[in-house]
Amino acid sequence: MTTAPRRMGSIDVFRAITMLLMIFVNDLWSLNGIPGWLEHTGANDDGMGLADTVFPAFLFIVGLSIPFAIQARKAKGESKSNTAVHILLRTLALLVMGVFHVNLEHYNHVALLSKPVYQILITVGFFMVWLDYPTTVSKQRRFTWQGIGIALLTALAILYKGGEGDTIIWMRPYWWGILGIIGWSYLLVAGIYLIGNGRLGVLVAALIFFFGFNVANHAGWLNALDPVKPYLWIVTGGSSPALTMAGVVVAVIYRRLSLQGKEKLGWIVLSLLAIFMVLFGFATRPLGGISKIKATPSWTAICTGISIVCFVILIILVDIKGRKNWFALIKPAGTSTLTCYLLPYIIYALVTLAKISLPAFLLTGGVGLIKSFLFAMIVIALGGLLEKWRLRLKI
Repeated sequence: MTTAPRRMGSIDVFRAITMLLMIFVNDLWSLNGIPGWLEHTGANDDGMGLADTVFPAFLFIVGLSIPFAIQARKAKGESKSNTAVHILLRTLALLVMGVFHVNLEHYNHVALLSKPVYQILITVGFFMVWLDYPTTVSKQRRFTWQGIGIALLTALAILYKGGEGDTIIWMRPYWWGILGIIGWSYLLVAGIYLIGNGRLGVLVAALIFFFGFNVANHAGWLNALDPVKPYLWIVTGGSSPALTMAGVVVAVIYRRLSLQGKEKLGWIVLSLLAIFMVLFGFATRPLGGISKIKATPSWTAICTGISIVCFVILIILVDIKGRKNWFALIKPAGTSTLTCYLLPYIIYALVTLAKISLPAFLLTGGVGLIKSFLFAMIVIALGGLLEKWRLRLKI
């Protein structure tokens, strides 16, 4: 039997920090008078703020986790076909949640349910279907609750009404949403890792392909394929799977060198890769500039470089120096990540239903930023409490 890979605490901490930042920046919409460098840049702006670096970091972390997750399944004796089914089911879950969330943006007031109620119900449905049910819960009871959740989501999909004014339309993937993009990227990258048996040469070739596709897409070299884009295309023009595959490559390289007792060489190799990515990012800046919304090669590469640097720092801090306890307060964001991501959907909806409004001084400037940070910490604390009660999502 294959030996299970050693879990890296740095990945969990990186995931927790990223989720903390994601909740924080997602709350910035409620504030006024805050520094522009914290927010997303506009679609036509050449640059990026803190908010533009968070999602790519999460995609990178998804990639970091893939080799360990698949190898752990292999160590347990799970067949490749069973692992493939697991990958497909995880992808389906992320796509379903992503499509529901995207359609919330187009929710029409003429629908039977108000938007806040609808938002709460779909989140409850997600929990019912994808809850990490304790082993003490019988299969029959688990299947019953999951069946009720599926029925609830199906009913909510049927009841959905979108569009503007009198133009009523049904649910559709305007785009796949944050979770949907993660799902497609995970499917592509995990599938390549599984089929290629984790061979570094295959992974590096895939990384080069995704970055090359992204460059070709923005350089206009693929314009002849415009007619097929709505039906068959790589999500975000190759940007998202490039970030995810970069995480896989970094994890495989570092683990191999670490097992050989060459951790310092691993730091050097990863640091050089980070420098290369940043330089490549600036070299490709003429192809649409640095833009998250356009998912340009420049933004993709620079964010990859930033993510690698953050990972190296956390390897030294957490795995080498053992400072994981420094991040104990935000640990649930790394272990119940999807739960923490979804909780704000319930909280925002409840606040709207209760017609709660905060005074202006709590929504302005530095005080507003403290409010948003505390909100993120409260969400993570709630996630930790639910985790203790075994109410966490697992896909």
